[in-house]
Amino acid sequence: MGIDLGTANTLVYVKNHGIVLREPSVVAIDRETRRVLAIGAEAKRMLGRTPASIIAVRPLRNGVIADFEVTQEMIKYFIRKVHNRRS
Repeated sequence: MGIDLGTANTLVYVKNHGIVLREPSVVAIDRETRRVLAIGAEAKRMLGRTPASIIAVRPLRNGVIADFEVTQEMIKYFIRKVHNRRS
């Protein structure tokens, strides 16, 4: 498995299956609790449509990880999503 963390999109490649996931590198977070509410396409749909208590974060900026904790949650989510599709 290979993961391409991009500023705009994250791709997951699986040997013999090709690119199995292509989603926006966006995470929706509760501003007060820092709890992750949505990741990827679902979080992107929330952009501009969320109350002030929810922020949409792009954890990578200019090709560099800007928020390690949020990036870690995003990677775990994408790996679980790919794994669940294949089982």
